[in-house]
Amino acid sequence: MSKEIIGVIPPIITPIDEYEKVDEKGLRQLIDHCIEHGIHGIFVCGSNGECMSLTQEQRDRAIKIALDECAGRVPVIAGCMDSSTQRVIENIKRLEDMGGKTAVVTPVFYARHATQEETVRHFEEISKHTSADLMIYNIPPFTGQNLTAETIINISKIDKVIGVKDTSGNFPAFIKLLNYFRGTDFLVHQGSTNLAVPSMLMGADGYIPSLAPLFPKAHLKLYEYGKAGDIENAIKWGAIVDEICKLYPMAKSQTASTKYAMSKLGFVDKRVCQPTEPITADEMKRIDAHIEKLREYM
Repeated sequence: MSKEIIGVIPPIITPIDEYEKVDEKGLRQLIDHCIEHGIHGIFVCGSNGECMSLTQEQRDRAIKIALDECAGRVPVIAGCMDSSTQRVIENIKRLEDMGGKTAVVTPVFYARHATQEETVRHFEEISKHTSADLMIYNIPPFTGQNLTAETIINISKIDKVIGVKDTSGNFPAFIKLLNYFRGTDFLVHQGSTNLAVPSMLMGADGYIPSLAPLFPKAHLKLYEYGKAGDIENAIKWGAIVDEICKLYPMAKSQTASTKYAMSKLGFVDKRVCQPTEPITADEMKRIDAHIEKLREYM
């Protein structure tokens, strides 16, 4: 296997209509916008894509649209996480039927996690029932389990597991992974944008920033200079990305702030799935003002 899923791979929003059905036109335009601006891949139905708020039908529809619109131009990774092993297997089977090749899988959630070993077994069982590649997604706030570096290494030995997106924010553990997998084909992606600069300089394969579609230039420059080992320029563009990330807490819900910010592209709506706290007029004004300051990086 050669490394194909590398670079800036945003977890794109899922634009929806008033009935919380996927806005196909908006999603297709968003994907084209990303590709036209040099984004390296698409992560559809991740946390930022409200995957667990969509109905199963609409979640599958978003993935199908993304696969169709990308049409092999860039890699697509699809969120198949769920609350049990069997539910994940079913999600991946539907992904396979749509022609998808890479499933992103977390530990199960809404569960009383007893051990790290249960997540190893989770991946072992999934691997037996799929032909798709599997990416580990470590996101403790949403799953209630923080996978240790040792557990991720153990899971990496399972057939079909090709990489990890680590959103734990635990940088020492991330460095352990980079050191362990250095020189191999196993993918190591940083999921916490605030750690993108040191991660890229230390050899990460990429990072997963949700605001990259709105500010592609800054996020791509950070990646390019970080990958090249250019410390000065990586820090320079990292500081700009840090300014971009100040948009997240400008609404009560990060999903609402991100979707409103993305709506400034002109072809997707700010609407969020229920019961997410909708954005207020004052919050929109703050976001508008901050985007205006950063407009040269859009």
